[in-house]
Parts: sequence; structure tokens; C-alpha cells
Amino acid sequence: MLIRLLRENLRPYQRPLSAVVLLQFVGTMASLYLPSLNADIIDLGVARGDTDYIVRTGGWMLAVSVVQIVCSIAAVYLGARIAMGFGRDLRAELFGHVNSFSAREVARFGAPSLITRNTNDVQQVQMLVLMSCTMLVAAPIMSVGGVVMALREDVGLSWLMLVCVPVLAIALGLIIRRMVPGFRLMQTRIDTVNRVLREQITGIRVVRAFVREPYETARFGTANADLTATALRTGRLMALIFPVVMLVLNVSSVAVLWFGAQRVADEAIQVGALTAFLQYLMQILMAVMMATFMLMMVPRAAVCAERIGEVLDTDSSVVPAPDPVVEVTTRAELEVRDVRFQYPGAAEPVLRDISFRVTPGTTTAIIGSTGAGKTTLLSLIPRLVDVTAGAVLVDGVDVRQLAPEQLWRRIGLVPQKPYLFTGTVASNLRYGNPDATDQELWTALEIAQARDFVEAVPEGLDAPITQGGTNVSGGQRQRLAIARALVRQPEIYLFDDSFSALDLGTDARLRAALRAVTADAAVVIVAQRVSTIIDADQIIVLEDGRVVGMGRHDDLLTTCPTYAEIVASQRTTEVPA
Repeated sequence: MLIRLLRENLRPYQRPLSAVVLLQFVGTMASLYLPSLNADIIDLGVARGDTDYIVRTGGWMLAVSVVQIVCSIAAVYLGARIAMGFGRDLRAELFGHVNSFSAREVARFGAPSLITRNTNDVQQVQMLVLMSCTMLVAAPIMSVGGVVMALREDVGLSWLMLVCVPVLAIALGLIIRRMVPGFRLMQTRIDTVNRVLREQITGIRVVRAFVREPYETARFGTANADLTATALRTGRLMALIFPVVMLVLNVSSVAVLWFGAQRVADEAIQVGALTAFLQYLMQILMAVMMATFMLMMVPRAAVCAERIGEVLDTDSSVVPAPDPVVEVTTRAELEVRDVRFQYPGAAEPVLRDISFRVTPGTTTAIIGSTGAGKTTLLSLIPRLVDVTAGAVLVDGVDVRQLAPEQLWRRIGLVPQKPYLFTGTVASNLRYGNPDATDQELWTALEIAQARDFVEAVPEGLDAPITQGGTNVSGGQRQRLAIARALVRQPEIYLFDDSFSALDLGTDARLRAALRAVTADAAVVIVAQRVSTIIDADQIIVLEDGRVVGMGRHDDLLTTCPTYAEIVASQRTTEVPA
């Protein structure tokens, strides 16, 4: 998966990558040439007292060093740009793909895991790209070039390379092999910490209301301790790498000087050549160390790539039609025809044989006990999930055949849990219609019974809204969500228990104001409170995913025992029909 991810997302950067390889090659070759020049200065300049040769060769070394520095800086600069561009593109691709998910896929992965995959996991793969451009490319060039240059200086000491290099590679390989499971487990632990933290921040009011701070602190402490323990185990193995590398380097240096001194005494090698050989051996071992560091990053990046690939390879259960319908002739008409819905792996369907029709200018209400399938039924209309059997038709076209933009443009949805985004009141209201004027916003707020508390704030439409709308009350948040749908001016309004947080007076005034606005629209209301739907043109009563009653309020009181029971439980029989 890692190779595939790199191959697909680095394709646009082929030219910069080629430039990085070329620059690293030139810079590494310049670095390999310097010890040879230094050896010549010692053997041919210092030993003979030839000052002119020392100056000339020193000048040449300076020029080679400048080339090495320039190439290294350019390679790092290009590598950083490639890595950052790669990360940007991968995050955008992942974000776009997640946006295509239905509610089913989002629930499968979970929001905390999706956030981790789009941030931490992408960052790990991005870091691998950066280190590959700065280290991995240079490592093989340095290794091969170092061996060739070392053999030019003295073949008799070459056996030391055959001992030192494998010892270093094997020792580091054994350490890294034990680190791989730790890296895999660390990503899971990070997911857990993110999930627990997200739950606690989102549910802080519930935590405080039930005085569960000690329990939540302990729960976060457990998740944090698990991550810390895993990181420490992996960190201890990482801490072994540097001592092992330094041990091999120092022992290798001692071995070269020990055996090289004997060869100098035998006049088989000169002092400058011995110095150059030692430098080449150090460069070879450093190249092996760099390659090992890269190998250390690869397992963690591979785990992250698998997690990213898992998201990218997951297709949405809600797939746009290959040849979608982009134009329709009818308007504001909704039909649910023999609909059945069952979650994957579930023993029983959530909805069975649901059929009804909503015509323009009418209101259809859906009521039932908790778990009856009301919200699920409403989710089928905007294709948050797709039906298992049957069909949902909007303006005479199956929603699965209608272009997504055409479908969503016709629908104004107020979800069961209204969500507001960070910004202002105006930016949230314009979420459905960016071109709406201030007057249109105020009109929508007035209909939604939200104008009074918005006008009471000095900033008015520019009043700040925090993430999730946590700086306003539940009722205010619900009214702002209703106003957002009104600004869109859709053909079909879907209210998913959108009046539950309102008092009876506000609820009545809001529904009265809605009648004029929705006179030509189809309205579907999911409600728990009978008073909210008592005037609906059609009331659908759900029980265990089936329609057990359909009609107006007065009719259902006598023909549907389930509805009569709901009415009795809310004591609405005292309200004049």
C-alpha cells in the first residue's frame, strides 16, 4: 500500500524528483572526492613540503566543498517542497473521499480515526518522503561510491568493510524488527486517545452534570498510559540505535588505525591514504546508518499508509448514477415507494414496506416510539443512506438516478442534532445559499423565531458562533438551523425532530410562520410531540419499522391504537382537535 500511495501521489512531481536525484548524486560525489584530495595534500604536499601543491589542492577542495554545499541545499529545498506538496495533495484526496462517504462509512471508521488518518498518518508518510529525498537517495550513492574510493586507496584493508558493514546492518535490523509492532500499536493507541478526548470535550456538559469528572479523568488516564507505555517500549528500542551505531563506528576506527598502522610501517600504504580510507569507511557506515534510519521510518509509514489506503479503498454505499438525471419537469413532489432498509449484517430490517406520497403545499408528519425508524426513513430522502429495496422519488425521479447536486438543491434538511460551524450567524445562515442578502437572512430569522435574540446581540448577524454552536442554547441552535434551511428556499423541507427544544408557544408561532413560506413546498416533519403535528395533512405512525397508521389526527385517534396511545401519554386528548 505504501508503494502504491507513493507512486500515485508522487507522479506529478517526477521532474523535481529527478532534479533531487541529480543534485544528491553530484553532492555525494563531491563529498566522496574530498577525502582523496585530503590524502593527496598529506602525501604529496605536507610530506614533501610542497606549499604550492597544498595551496592549489586546498583551493580545489574549497571549490568542491562549495559544489557539495550548493547541491545539498538545493536538494533539501526541492525535497521539502515535494514532501509538503505530497502531503497537501494526499490530505485533499483523503478529505474529498471522506466527504463522499455516506453515514454508514463514517460510522464504520469513526470521526476520531478519520481525523487521525488525515493528520497524523498523512504526516508520517509525508515525513518519509522528505527523508527519502534528503537521506535515502544519498545513502546508496554514498555506500557504493565509498567502497570504490576506499578500494582505490588500499585493497589490503578492504576486509574490514566486509566485517563492519554487515555487523552494523544486522544489529540495526534486529532492533528495527522489534520496533515494527510497536509503531503499529502506537497508531491504534493514538486513535483511542483522540476518541476519548473528543467524547469528553463534546460531552463536557453531561460529564459535569453527572459529576463524572473523576471517572473521565481515569478513563483518559488509562488511554494516555497505554499510549505512553507503547511509546516508551518503542522509544527504548530507538534509544539503542545510536549507541550501537557509535560502538560500531568507534570499533571500526580503532581497527583501521590498528591494522593500517602496521601497513604504514611496512610501507604498503601512506599516511594520507590511511586517513582517506578511514574517512571512506566512516562515510560508508554513516550511509548504512542513514539507510537504517529510513528503514526505521518505513514500517511506521507503511502502517499509516495502510490506514490511509483503507479509507481511500472504501467506496461509498451511496454511489452517483453513471448517467444522472440533471433536469426534471415536476416540482416539490416526494414519493416513498415500498421502501425497505437493512443495515449490513443486521438480523432484521429497520424499515419494511414503507409507502407514502407528499405533494406540493402539504405537510406529512412521521411519529412513533424511539427506535421506530423515523430518522432512518428521513435519511433516505437526501441519500444519506440508500434504500435496500424499493425507491424514493423526488420530483418523479428515483433519487439514485438524480444528480446529487440537483437532489440536494431541492432539499432543505434540519437534522435531529442541529450543528453550527465556527464563524458568525450570517456565515452559518449562508451555508445553504452563499448569495443570500442580509434582508433575506433577517426574514429567515424572523420566521424561525430567532430574530429577537440575534438582534439583542450587539454584533447582530456578525455575532460569533463557536464550533458546534456551543455558545448558544439548544433552542437557539435549533432555530438557527431552521433559519439556515429557510434561506435555501428549497422545494422539500425535512424537519427531523427540529422543534423538540422549543417551548409550546415558540413552536406554535414558528409553525404558523412556516405555513406561508412552505405553501408551495413539500414538508416532512419527524416529531415526538403530537402538538407539533396535530394540523398535518398526513400523519404516518411507525412502529418497529412498519407503518401502522396513516391519516389525519382525528381519524388516527379512532383507527390507530398506537397513535391513540401516544396521544394519551402526552395528554393531548384534552387539546381541541
